[in-house]
Amino acid sequence: MPPPEAWAQSAAEASTAQAAAPNPSGLPIPRWVSIRASEANMRTGPGARYPIEWVLQFRNLPVEVVKEFENWRKVRAIDETTGWVHKSMLSGNRMATVAVARARVMQRPDSDAPVAAFVEEGVVVALDRCEPDWCQVAIASHGVEGWIPRQALWGIYDGETVE
Repeated sequence: MPPPEAWAQSAAEASTAQAAAPNPSGLPIPRWVSIRASEANMRTGPGARYPIEWVLQFRNLPVEVVKEFENWRKVRAIDETTGWVHKSMLSGNRMATVAVARARVMQRPDSDAPVAAFVEEGVVVALDRCEPDWCQVAIASHGVEGWIPRQALWGIYDGETVE
């Protein structure tokens, strides 16, 4: 049997190897994704045997992947709720949620441009592209396209560009 020093060394090596292992998806963490289905179970742990704590009931809802384990992704919703969702319930489509009481959708990325529409807090928009201060968005169900100030949206990192 190896001496205790060897056990400690082996445990340290294993820990280092585990820390160096890439995420199962090979994608960066954290990152933004959206809910693929009209309902997705959010579980207390990474597996079907864990209880369902919440059911996300909005297709295209943006969530942030904060951790991965095998085929499961720990996600965070806009209200800070976290839980585990199977990767098949997630999409790489970039979406955002309006995070202010009422946002103006402008025809151009300019606060003096004509207003294309007004959208209320909680409305989910597709991110077509984002520049430093503005994001070009679409709300397909209403035929609305235009630009919203970046700070009015939840679902994009500071300084991140979307193309």
